[in-house]
Amino acid sequence: MFALLSPRWRRVCGLPTLCETCGRMSAQRLCAACLAQHGRLAPGCQRCALPIGSVVPLCGRCLAQRPAFDRTIAALPYAFPWDGVLRRLKFHEGLDLAPSLAERLADAVLDCGGGPVDAVLPVPLAAVRLRQRGFNQAWEIARRVAQRLRLPANESLLLRTRDTAAQAGLDRAARLRNLAAAFELAPDARPLMAGRRLALVDDVMTTGATADAAAAALRAGGAAAVEVWVVARTPAPD
Repeated sequence: MFALLSPRWRRVCGLPTLCETCGRMSAQRLCAACLAQHGRLAPGCQRCALPIGSVVPLCGRCLAQRPAFDRTIAALPYAFPWDGVLRRLKFHEGLDLAPSLAERLADAVLDCGGGPVDAVLPVPLAAVRLRQRGFNQAWEIARRVAQRLRLPANESLLLRTRDTAAQAGLDRAARLRNLAAAFELAPDARPLMAGRRLALVDDVMTTGATADAAAAALRAGGAAAVEVWVVARTPAPD
């Protein structure tokens, strides 16, 4: 009977499950062998984590125009097999993958000396997108990372007040225009933000436009510093 259980229910029951990437039996949905084989992220910009493959601390874009966030910690490269894993989480109800992805991100934060931060926040979804999807993948990751790191997490301080067009296929400039005035603080959030160091969690960073817009809203609300923690970082467009 146990053999008929889905990976999600095998995990809930405390039974060995199948690794999402290689299909072998594993204690977690992402096995240690796959993480070791595919989990390396090239050296990147200290501010936006763009893989630049050199010891230069900042990429050209961050040197030319500093984003609203102070630094980015990324756990995995957005490449095979993690791109497929994250698409399954986001678009195919793969919530059983969230614990393993969150654990990997928490490990990356600890390895990089992330924080100290006062609270962990997810990049919010617009209400209509949340209803369609049924969950916010950023929150599913953020709350587990916060629990692992023994930090408070809050999904209601930062709001996405405008549903924006899909970002896929847009360059950074178009994404920034798309996200204009898309984020704002909840009415009672400002007193809780003043002088605080915050971690903003998302599943993937592509151009950094979403993180920049969300971090700018937090800064405008009085946050002293904003770190961005993402599961995966895409390579440079070229």
